[in-house]
Amino acid sequence: MKTQNLRFIAIAFLFMLASCSEKAKKTSEKVEAIVETKTAPEYTTADPQSILAAIEYAHGGWRDLWKKKDVQYTYNYHSTDANKTDISTERYIFSSEASYGHYTKHEINVMPGVSGEVTQCFDGKETMVLVDGTVTEDQQANVVGDFLRKANYFWFVMPYKLNDEGTITTYLGQEALNGTTYDKLNVTYDPEITGKTQNDSYVLYVNPETKLIDRFYFSLPFMGVNEPLIIADYEYKDVEGQMIATKRSYYMPSENGYAKAPNLVQTLTNISFDNGFTVENLMASAD
Repeated sequence: MKTQNLRFIAIAFLFMLASCSEKAKKTSEKVEAIVETKTAPEYTTADPQSILAAIEYAHGGWRDLWKKKDVQYTYNYHSTDANKTDISTERYIFSSEASYGHYTKHEINVMPGVSGEVTQCFDGKETMVLVDGTVTEDQQANVVGDFLRKANYFWFVMPYKLNDEGTITTYLGQEALNGTTYDKLNVTYDPEITGKTQNDSYVLYVNPETKLIDRFYFSLPFMGVNEPLIIADYEYKDVEGQMIATKRSYYMPSENGYAKAPNLVQTLTNISFDNGFTVENLMASAD
């Protein structure tokens, strides 16, 4: 896969999460089953599933996030190769997984070349896309909008979604990187659960001290990348008890290996929880 195919790879990010999104409706049941605890779960490489549980706890916990009800943040999605950017205000309601994005700049994934501001809203069942307040019938814009709403939500709650039903986890040993010795996990999904013959796969680099995922490799079966080859480096900030990946740097493989500088950089700023959003006012209160 060549770096010059960046635009197509960027769009493919939307589709790589489809198998995870299909399990979204079970989120409420999962959270309700969680017993809140102040004791850190056991972290042992002999039980890879325990590492995923420790990751959830280190991030603040599903139940803590659930109590925060919703989130809003400014999302900057920047292609360093093309020097193009998508900028949106993102809003999610955790109980329904409703997802809203209002784009004031859209040069990569969201209707590039179209003038005006673009709004996408997924109410938990259907997605609507508007340009300057008018519903669009552009089929591609609607398809991309639907997947983006689910994909962006998934990325935000990824530390919890990795431990969804059907997860297959294998411990791969340790590797030193930038002065830290990481525990490596391979994570993929049971095709009998997802209903897909090719499922996303990850190689997670877990810091055994912080229990956070500082780096991971992932696949893109949709684009013919069946092995986890794309690198994501995450940097975190504590926002009201949740460890949020506020900077995400992505490195694309090429014939010459990986570039020193990331091909894509995503930043999350102005993060706020419990804003009083409902499905009914998610869009109306944004303008």
